[in-house]
Amino acid sequence: MRTMTIVVLFVFSIFAAQLLRLQGFDASAVSADALSQRTATVALPALRGAILDRKGTVLASSIERRTVTVDQTAVPSYIATVNGVRTKVGVAGAAKALAPLLGIPADQLVKELTGPAKYRVLQKNVTPLNWRKINELGINGIYSEATSDRTYPTSTAAASLVGFLRADGSPGGGLEVLMDNTLRGKSGMTVYEQSQDGRPIPNARSETVAPVPGRDVRLTIDSDLQWFAQNAVAQKVIETGALSGTVVVEQVKTGQLLAVASYPTFDPNQPGQASDNWTNKAFSDVYEPGSTGKVMTASAAIEEGVITPSTVVEVPNQIYRADNRRFKDSHDHPTEYLTFAGVLAQSSNIGTILAGEKVKPETMYSYFRKFGLGQTSGMNFPGEGQGLLANVKDWNGSQRYTMLFGQGLSVNALQAAGVFQTIANNGVRMPPRIVAATGDGHGGFTAAPAPAPVDVVSASTAKQVRDMLEGVVSKDGTAPEAKIPGYRVAGKTGTADRYDAKVGGYSGKTASFIGFAPADDPQIVVAVTLQRPVKGYFGGVVAAPVFRDVMTYALQELQIPPTGTTAPVVKLKADSVPSPTDPTVVRDRQSVASRPGG
Repeated sequence: MRTMTIVVLFVFSIFAAQLLRLQGFDASAVSADALSQRTATVALPALRGAILDRKGTVLASSIERRTVTVDQTAVPSYIATVNGVRTKVGVAGAAKALAPLLGIPADQLVKELTGPAKYRVLQKNVTPLNWRKINELGINGIYSEATSDRTYPTSTAAASLVGFLRADGSPGGGLEVLMDNTLRGKSGMTVYEQSQDGRPIPNARSETVAPVPGRDVRLTIDSDLQWFAQNAVAQKVIETGALSGTVVVEQVKTGQLLAVASYPTFDPNQPGQASDNWTNKAFSDVYEPGSTGKVMTASAAIEEGVITPSTVVEVPNQIYRADNRRFKDSHDHPTEYLTFAGVLAQSSNIGTILAGEKVKPETMYSYFRKFGLGQTSGMNFPGEGQGLLANVKDWNGSQRYTMLFGQGLSVNALQAAGVFQTIANNGVRMPPRIVAATGDGHGGFTAAPAPAPVDVVSASTAKQVRDMLEGVVSKDGTAPEAKIPGYRVAGKTGTADRYDAKVGGYSGKTASFIGFAPADDPQIVVAVTLQRPVKGYFGGVVAAPVFRDVMTYALQELQIPPTGTTAPVVKLKADSVPSPTDPTVVRDRQSVASRPGG
């Protein structure tokens, strides 16, 4: 009995202590516990910043939207005014009122509004106006969550450049990824008190931290020029049966990218339909440039003083180098006597080797690096490839020579365009840039820092190479199709064997043409590349016409007038066969060109 009494007293003391705590000795703790149990937090997403072109045209923007939800258990008690009388209309009345605002048939809404679920999504992407109208209906259990809808007005024209947002709101490529820290902003939140059934308590305390919108990003891109370039390359890819194609348009003096077109592409408003085409191939795809790479060799040889544009080069039908490796031009021919300008204009592999081998391999490698090969652009664009430029010590016997005419190394389209931008800009490479400015959060913009220029060759060398490149688009060159009436144009064709990693060897061709205009006061570079075309594959035939069309549009769009000057007369061939003992003639002195097998 005594033991029972002790137990009863012990239990009573516990209850007494709890009663004292509830009555105020620990009231603050109890109050805090109760408040936390009835407090709810709702995130307020920040509106993502817009992506604009150089003129302010919207390429991507976010629009405020609402996701409308329902607590099915609360809807049956809905009371509405019918003929001036407050009447309980329940689920049927709620469905009828909501149908036109949600775009859902009333009979379907009855099913969605009926049931035991405390939370169910009724409709996404509801406009703020329609949500206000819904809210004014006063239907029990109808709530909304702040969301946004990302739209891309230019659709496929700049899709792989701008990128897209995934269904969960994360960036899925392009500038959406590159500039995500600037664009995404900072989410806010609302904290409020709710009843036991999860509904907000009217007139109860609530606190809101407003979201901070993301900042806008203004690009260097011209959306009209981007649209034209995109359509031009798409048409040529389809016409030639090519695997893909790119067009890069770059400002000579600044390195600003005005268009970066890539085909095939996708619609960023529906990105799941073509996931294989999310990357912009001008950044991601690397390839052997072929004859457009001869511009680097020519520039290095002239800069090093081993040759001039007027130097005569004896070009046999074939030469031998590196373990009896035979080198030929694209076609058989008798021994020709071309000037070095003619070697470039007629795209002679043999003539390029004879000139380029006069430059030490280490020196040639340093020029390739200064031209931007073997390194990324510095823009950090998603998926950007840096290409391949092996160290001199890793060159095999024949690579020493194939690199001189653009094989045995690889570039992306931006790097290839950068070589010509350098020559057009008096030998100074301006690393490419695509972001012009970012929003400052106060309605203005802060200019993006410009990358440091790189001195590659002298202005004198660049001028000589520019004159040589004008010969390429002459009637005796490989790209008369690149001519533009009224303008002086300079450029170079490229037709290279295409390495395909999927088959582990060469498959098909890469056709390209890269040039600039006006040739005597260069403003714009246009680089066109087609991968594995099957209906014609010479760069001067399939790529040069695209260059001509895009460059013509760019000159008009940017209001660049003709200079009105006359192109220099570029001698492409020797006046006569030079003497075999003439020391000024560049000849093959390492092999016997006429031997049948070495």
